[in-house]
Amino acid sequence: MRITRTFALAATAVVALGIGAMAPAASAAPSAGSGDTPTYQEFAASTYRDIDGGYVVNGDELVSTTGDLRSFYDNLLGPDSMTDGLIVNTVNGIDDKWSASQVGNLTYCVSTKFGTRHDDVVAAMASGAALWEAASSKVNFVYVSSADSNCTTRNKSVLFSVEPVQTSQYIARAFFPSSPDRQMNVLIDDSIWSSGSWTPTNIIGHELGHTLGFRHEHTRPESGTCFEDNNWRPLTPYDSSSIMHYPQCNGSSDDLSMTSSDRAGVVALYGN
Repeated sequence: MRITRTFALAATAVVALGIGAMAPAASAAPSAGSGDTPTYQEFAASTYRDIDGGYVVNGDELVSTTGDLRSFYDNLLGPDSMTDGLIVNTVNGIDDKWSASQVGNLTYCVSTKFGTRHDDVVAAMASGAALWEAASSKVNFVYVSSADSNCTTRNKSVLFSVEPVQTSQYIARAFFPSSPDRQMNVLIDDSIWSSGSWTPTNIIGHELGHTLGFRHEHTRPESGTCFEDNNWRPLTPYDSSSIMHYPQCNGSSDDLSMTSSDRAGVVALYGN
């Protein structure tokens, strides 16, 4: 959840974000044409590269290769969208979502490398998943405990792994349905246990929203800040209280709780 030190557009300007768990909002963006817009080389050099080789952008989202990173950068510099809840990621204009059969069998393991926190992570995963499962009967996250001792992206008995990470770049990060197999994991830093009003359940709920294909709500123009890109389709009207909306980005909720618009959005994408 911690926003990585990368560049994101706000209207037509670029701003460096370095938002921590409960840190103040980022400083004002430099004006367009001021010379503060980074070159692609500067952007790439400043973007955090994760332990599995992907690049973390928009706080807790992955792009896989340098080619994808270049496309992400180019999209940031493209025209803003004025399209008016929940928004789904798109790839080449197509919704980034699971098939009807797969969304009902989203299997995962929780690494034993969490040590004494293992049971806590299992509980947070279950409660975070329940937020989405309660909204749509089509969504079903399935915990496969027998895979915990070998819980990595190489374990093909589960769709994704939940693993510990030590980083100051984010609290947790996830993946999209279109992500390559090697990056289908949820990584969790110990700071999840000391994130103030952001409970582990809601943080995991946010990350599992990404695994279902949902984007950050604050990338919409209505937010007025923290713009990311235009690769998304609206499912509901803008919701500043959404579980997918960072409170620091002009959000109106301080605890990342799920809203009725979030529930309507997952039903709109996957059915009920």
